[in-house]
Amino acid sequence: MTEVRVAIVAITRHGAAIASRLAPQIPEAEVIVSEKQAEYLGDFTNPRRIYQGALSAQIGGLFESYDQIIFLVSLGAVVRLIAPHLKSKDEDPGVLVIDDAAEFVIPVLSGHVGGANAYAEKVAALLKATPVLTTASDVGKTIPVDILGRELGWQVEAPKINITRVSADVVNQLLIAFVQESGSRDWWTRSTPLPTNIHLFERFEDVDASQYRSILWVTRRDIDPAVWQRLEERLVVYRPPLEQS
Repeated sequence: MTEVRVAIVAITRHGAAIASRLAPQIPEAEVIVSEKQAEYLGDFTNPRRIYQGALSAQIGGLFESYDQIIFLVSLGAVVRLIAPHLKSKDEDPGVLVIDDAAEFVIPVLSGHVGGANAYAEKVAALLKATPVLTTASDVGKTIPVDILGRELGWQVEAPKINITRVSADVVNQLLIAFVQESGSRDWWTRSTPLPTNIHLFERFEDVDASQYRSILWVTRRDIDPAVWQRLEERLVVYRPPLEQS
């Protein structure tokens, strides 16, 4: 698995101190501070980079070079700094903010697809802080339709409108049919039980589509275009790798 590229960015004395405490627990992280705050960094073996001038001039490079960017900067300032650089949730890195007292870790950008929500929970655990998640599927502890099975190598197959509509059905706790005909059974990774609105099936033919708002289908079958047309925007398909059962 490719190592996650992580930056910890601090612009205050308190931020430099928190970065010094966090960095040794994330060996892959590089610590980036302004020239004015460099003297407040502690002793750690992580690489460090000292920049001159305004932080705003660094953002483009950070977006290109890192997968997760942890800012020890106010949330409002981070929003203004990153706004000109946003492209899409499929391209933007994960962006997290830690407050100046290290009490809260807030995923700001690419929480789902970019992994910032999961990374925020990791960082919060390291700091004994509180992760502040706002993504509905994570708050509601339900299926993340757009990234389900990603760690297992599953590929999602559906138009974007389907993913959007089905995601809404899932978080709104409407009846969902989950059909698994192939792939690993270890796709439910949350500590909480599977929500009761998700009903499990082993064959697509066993599902009465009129009884379910949407269908999630894990399969290697070729799907007839007529099935997509009949289900309109209610179907999302996942393709597991061949080496899975």
